Amino acid sequence: MSVRPLEDRVLVKPLEPEKKTASGIFLPETAKEKPMQGKIVAVGPGKMLDSGERVKPSVKVGDTVVFGKYAGTEVEIKNVKHLIVRETELLGLIEK
Repeated sequence: MSVRPLEDRVLVKPLEPEKKTASGIFLPETAKEKPMQGKIVAVGPGKMLDSGERVKPSVKVGDTVVFGKYAGTEVEIKNVKHLIVRETELLGLIEK
């Protein structure tokens, strides 16, 4: 099964939260926050304007992005949790 996002939506696979702090303290499951970074797995064709013109997305497959804590809709694909998020809900692109 594969999912192809529509319009200006993107499919994001959230990155695993850190298991220990920078100082080396291991975090229990209950202390971990919901991930707010992820890797883009699929991108829709872009938003359709009223003029009938399509705006290309500014992100591409493989980009690492930051999104809001409660952004998007959670879906499970092949037993792996993903998010379907509108491109406008993405807060930033992580450049390496």
